[in-house]
Amino acid sequence: MRVRFCTKGNLILIIIEDVEESIEWKTVQKKKQHKVKGKLRITKAAVKIQAWWRGTLVRRTLLHAALRAWIIQSWWRMTLSRVLEKKRRAALIAYATRERAVIKLQSLVRMWRVHWRYCQVLNAIYVIQGHWQCHNCQTCALLRGHCVVTATHLQFHIEIINS
Repeated sequence: MRVRFCTKGNLILIIIEDVEESIEWKTVQKKKQHKVKGKLRITKAAVKIQAWWRGTLVRRTLLHAALRAWIIQSWWRMTLSRVLEKKRRAALIAYATRERAVIKLQSLVRMWRVHWRYCQVLNAIYVIQGHWQCHNCQTCALLRGHCVVTATHLQFHIEIINS
């Protein structure tokens, strides 16, 4: 047993303590504190595990959202490239069609010009032959000629051969 005196102003306080009770009370308090600290430690560990799990769920959700966005973006780029390819192909077909039409038209014009010149030369030959047959029956001369056809000209060379 232990006796203590404390003074607080005009008041004197006498404290009588039983040392064994005090020691027992302190050990009980330490055990309670130890239990509280153990529960606090377990609670902190549980909070850490829960925080880790929530973070994992959030990261998983964000990953799924990013993957979905990536899939949509890939699909959209593919769709745009298909549309662009169709436009390019249509432009190429239109260009090729126009080129073929222009070439065909140019060919027809060249053919018509050559045909027109050929008809002019043929008419000239008919005129010459008609005059020659009427005019030169006694001499029996012979006409010999050859034709040269180029892309822009049609040429006839006529020789009069006396036999």
